[in-house]
Amino acid sequence: MDNKSLVSEFYQQFFNGHDLTAPLRMVREDYIQHNPGVGQGRQALIDAFSEKFQTDPSFHLEIQLMIAEGDMVAVYLKNTGPDGRTKARVVDIYRIEGGMLAEHWDVPQPV
Repeated sequence: MDNKSLVSEFYQQFFNGHDLTAPLRMVREDYIQHNPGVGQGRQALIDAFSEKFQTDPSFHLEIQLMIAEGDMVAVYLKNTGPDGRTKARVVDIYRIEGGMLAEHWDVPQPV
């Protein structure tokens, strides 16, 4: 699977499908997180979004654009509510290593 396909599949399964097992297949155990609101490592990602999916069961991210170069993938997306209205725009950047997400940066902008 190429890097863009990996990231796209991760969004579909984890963020939109709320499949908490997806990171076990797609994210390295030593995942480096640059978002100060989420802890380090794969399990911290699972824990943070387990809570998010419970408090916001309609949580959904819609990919608008992806750019890949080498081991990096940048994703421009919007967070939409159940009514389809945009709640936030976000740029996520991932580093891929060994066919898995290894590192993450993000820049959110509430709407």
